[in-house]
Amino acid sequence: MKYTLAKLSELLNATYCGDGELILSNLATFDNAREGDITFVSDKKILIKLGKCQASAIVLPNELKEIYQGNALFMDNPYWGYALLAQLFDTTPKLRAGIASSACIHHSANIGDNVAIAENVVVEAGVNIADNCQIFANVVIGLNCSIQEETKIYPNVTIYHNCDIGKRCIIHANTVIGSDGFGNAPYEGKWIKIPQIGKVIIGDDVEIGASTSIDRGALSNTVIGDGVKIDNQCQIAHNVNIGKNTVIAGGSNFAGSAIIGKNCIIAGGVQMNGHINIADNVVITGNSMVVRSIKEAGIYSSGVPATSNLEWRKTTVCTLQLAKLFKRVKQLEKNYKNK
Repeated sequence: MKYTLAKLSELLNATYCGDGELILSNLATFDNAREGDITFVSDKKILIKLGKCQASAIVLPNELKEIYQGNALFMDNPYWGYALLAQLFDTTPKLRAGIASSACIHHSANIGDNVAIAENVVVEAGVNIADNCQIFANVVIGLNCSIQEETKIYPNVTIYHNCDIGKRCIIHANTVIGSDGFGNAPYEGKWIKIPQIGKVIIGDDVEIGASTSIDRGALSNTVIGDGVKIDNQCQIAHNVNIGKNTVIAGGSNFAGSAIIGKNCIIAGGVQMNGHINIADNVVITGNSMVVRSIKEAGIYSSGVPATSNLEWRKTTVCTLQLAKLFKRVKQLEKNYKNK
């Protein structure tokens, strides 16, 4: 794709200076940009390097309008500009509308207009796929599922029966939605499977990374709210409820019936106990273990950062002595009070 600087200004709702007819054909990083590229600056620390940038145009904060004289777009938030530019210059392949001859579509399935269904896709009975969806190769969509408008499902995704997917969702390769939650009842030394008869409900504008699993509910439903973004290789157990616009980084795991609020940020590798509630606007830093509910917005952390093996061994020895040390301190306090 190629755009003039003036056209990009219009599309981004930005103001520009310089040559409005300048042709731009690529989005690049600040350091690697060359002629024909546009880049952006969101970190003010980089501003001192503006004179070294080789890009043909650059997205800058509005406060530089009176200072910078080159080809530029000016916005309140250049990082937002970067996101919009990335959409415009996106090279991700799109499927052509139509159904591949190797796809297996049940006669009762309802397929909307301008839908693309690639090779070896299986669509079972009672499925509804709305207009402008793209279903890539080897996807399986189970009985009575609903896929709303403009949703994109990448190769090898499996969606079990009775799952609802909202509008404009993106589900990346090898993800599984609606698999059984981990439900087993102990009986006479054995584990008896508890069938999971809830469903998964995913809202609009949700993105789910590659190789993530979202289990169906046991009795009620697993619910992923509008605008939620889930990274790769996450586990969302049965009956979990994730509030609108929460983001979850890679490798995080949520045990059953955890309720996560709106607008939360969950960093990578977080482990969440089941049956706990997390308030809105909570940030949990990487590799934290959350074992109890969090009732107020804020930033929460746990865990020990990596250190040298020798230092770790010393710390572990000290940790194992804490119970004895606690008893000694209590005894010293008692002796002090009795004096």
